[in-house]
Amino acid sequence: MQQNTDRIAALIEPSLNEMGYDLVRVAFTGGRRPTLQIMAERRDGVAMTVDDCADISRSASAILDVADPISEAYTLEVSSPGIDRPLIRPEDYVRFAGYDAKVETAAAIDGRKRFKGRVLGFENGQVALALDDGTRVLLPFAGIARAKLLLTDELIAAAQRQQPAS
Repeated sequence: MQQNTDRIAALIEPSLNEMGYDLVRVAFTGGRRPTLQIMAERRDGVAMTVDDCADISRSASAILDVADPISEAYTLEVSSPGIDRPLIRPEDYVRFAGYDAKVETAAAIDGRKRFKGRVLGFENGQVALALDDGTRVLLPFAGIARAKLLLTDELIAAAQRQQPAS
């Protein structure tokens, strides 16, 4: 299904970019009624609203209805990455340097697959982390199975600063 999600991303990303959004992730989950999840964020850094998700949903639906990349019936779900967001792209590790994250690698590195620590950035194709024990580790970006920010008071405070004025 990875190939199909890559195709879907390629189909909808230009439209999202024109609308002022960055595509974060496209995921397809199975089940009785499969779900296509589109995760996006505003390029201006302001927190996503329900209206933003609705706009993205309308645009993506129109594109997907014409291209028809999914042969079965599915539910479309559009969301923001949330505060404890996944780290998907190399630039995510640069943008969120200084925040705590949990990273899982596909293969063991120095006998382990799970790492938790402060994101230091992205260097030469590798993610730099300062582990809780004070050691610094470089993880090959291509070998990361999944990664996400950890919900901390510091992250919550940063997210609150991005909220639109009411």
